[in-house]
Amino acid sequence: MKKSSYPILFLSLFIIFNACAPVYKCGDYIPYKTPATWSKNLKAVVSERDQLCENLALKVKENAGLKSDTAEMTGTIKDLTGQLNQLTAKYDDLQKKYAGLIDENISQTDQFNRMLKAKSDELNNKEALLSEREKALVEMQKIIAKQDSITRQLNSALRNALLGFASDELSIEIKNGKVYVSLSDKLLFKSGSAAVETKGVEALKVLGDVLNKNPDIDILVEGHTDNVPIRTSVYRDNWDLSVARATSIVRILTSDYKVVPTRLTASGKGEYYPRAGNETAEGRAINRRTEIILSPKLEEIMQLIN
Repeated sequence: MKKSSYPILFLSLFIIFNACAPVYKCGDYIPYKTPATWSKNLKAVVSERDQLCENLALKVKENAGLKSDTAEMTGTIKDLTGQLNQLTAKYDDLQKKYAGLIDENISQTDQFNRMLKAKSDELNNKEALLSEREKALVEMQKIIAKQDSITRQLNSALRNALLGFASDELSIEIKNGKVYVSLSDKLLFKSGSAAVETKGVEALKVLGDVLNKNPDIDILVEGHTDNVPIRTSVYRDNWDLSVARATSIVRILTSDYKVVPTRLTASGKGEYYPRAGNETAEGRAINRRTEIILSPKLEEIMQLIN
């Protein structure tokens, strides 16, 4: 080192020691420090300064890292905040849709329940109606069975009572739940007449006795003719004649044998309901007849139907 540099060095050391030395007031005791002590203190100060500079550099570097992390975290927070806002909006929208679906579902459920109740009521009504109809059907079957029994008994009674008449004069059959007693023109009337012959009156007497023993039987008397035209001073045509013959029989049954008039109906069918062809004498003889149709009263069945 050059000698000219010594004054500068000493001045610098003086300044440093004065800066680092404690401040003393006037009159205070100032300890004496040797040059060796000064060198030791200087090294300590320099070392402390270096350490402080190193620590400061670390703090600066650390602070720069924290700033970078803070900026990155700020961006992340901003992104997350945007995503949160989007999710919140979607959640609100889903909540509204859910509320709408709940309302719609409640409405549909309520409508379904009303429809179900209506169908249930309808089914119950139909079941009740079906039950009533089944009961009515059972009752009707009982009545029909009873009427069939009455018809069979009546048929048997008439056959037994009318055994004395020939098959070409009188026939009995059951058809459609009714008893048909067919009396031939040969048994009842002369040609073109509505006056009942003696043998026919006897048959009507037997028939009247059976009918009076069976008061629950309605009686329809139908007159029938062949198709041979007739025109007399009394009857214009076969229709007139068939009605007159049915009326004559009704009068005999009511007047002579006391059959209740309300049970009887007289009608004439003329030539329009033949049982055989009118081309032969035998066929025309079959067609000239009076049918007495006996049927059980239908009041009970009609009541059930109504």
